[in-house]
Amino acid sequence: MTETRSDYLRQTFRLRSPWRAVSSMFMLNGALFGIWASRIPAVSEFHGLSPGGLGLLLLLMAAGAILSFPLAGRAADRIGAARVTRWVALAYVLGLVLLALAPTLPLLAAALFVFGAAHGSMDVAMNAWASEVEARAARPMMSSFHAMFSLGAGLGALSGYGAASIGADITLHFLVVGSVSALLTLYMAQIPWVANPAPMGGAAKPSLLPRGPLLAVGFVAFCGAVGEGAMADWSAIFLVLTTGATEADAALGFAVFSVAMVAMRLVGDLVVARIGPVAAGRLAGASASLGALISVGWGSYGAAMVGFALMGIGYALVMPLAFSRAASDPDLPAGAAIASVATFGYGGILIGPPMIGVTAELISLPAAFLILAALAVFIVMFSHVLRRS
Repeated sequence: MTETRSDYLRQTFRLRSPWRAVSSMFMLNGALFGIWASRIPAVSEFHGLSPGGLGLLLLLMAAGAILSFPLAGRAADRIGAARVTRWVALAYVLGLVLLALAPTLPLLAAALFVFGAAHGSMDVAMNAWASEVEARAARPMMSSFHAMFSLGAGLGALSGYGAASIGADITLHFLVVGSVSALLTLYMAQIPWVANPAPMGGAAKPSLLPRGPLLAVGFVAFCGAVGEGAMADWSAIFLVLTTGATEADAALGFAVFSVAMVAMRLVGDLVVARIGPVAAGRLAGASASLGALISVGWGSYGAAMVGFALMGIGYALVMPLAFSRAASDPDLPAGAAIASVATFGYGGILIGPPMIGVTAELISLPAAFLILAALAVFIVMFSHVLRRS
């Protein structure tokens, strides 16, 4: 029987509601990624990796995620997004532990591929589940879900700071914090959920890549996503190499970035309603660009943390703005339009880290971070395409 909106609203007063279930999965996804990001310097030091070598290994993680996208999407369609999300979450925890257990570079490379595949699969499945919950509730929710991802990433990074401060072994850190996070969030995700049948849309065929006006929207999403991905994997190393920060202090960099993103995403809808999507996009790009310039230009730990916060505030708005514009596209159904823009967006998150690594190897890490400032300027220049149809 199809669940009515009143049925849905009654569930919101329960401990395990649809919103809390999906939010818990977004939080777990972010937490596992933040745990990994916060200990990248330690993993890199253990294996004696150069910035270029680390960048190439991160490319394997990107490859695992990209290859997982269509498989996860097909599985979510056939057996349900909620079920796939919960099962893949377990694989994601396993992938995190494998990263810590890998004793050699070849095994680390294989573990990164598995970790990337689990991350990508969960990303696709949980966003599909989120869209079902949002449609059932008949009100916007996606921004709050993404805020939960950022909150989880920040908490994961903070666990890295704590673990590094007490000298905890990476394996112990990943196993304990990853397992506890999974147990708590998977408990919240255990709700009965059957998606309503998707309505038959128009004649437009789904496209993996954006076309027409959405191509520019996808480019804006790409510019923002490159920054998000680069900050996740390189913020800690940037602080170590450019400011002389300790491993523990460096782990705080991504935490500050993530907390700033959470705060902005929680108020993002109010900002857009007040000044409009075009002005909000310009504000976002300007904040991200200024933050990158401050981080590189001053060369101190304090200035870099201020810059990271400004970058978090800026990047927080880019993807929600791009998805909202895609959903209102007059030429494609909302699902197909969002999927095409998401391809560019998630591609940027995956391409950003290896691109920064290769550039750092050829020039320097601060120079590589200037790429983020330049891409954020492009967000300002192309923000007019974010005007909703």
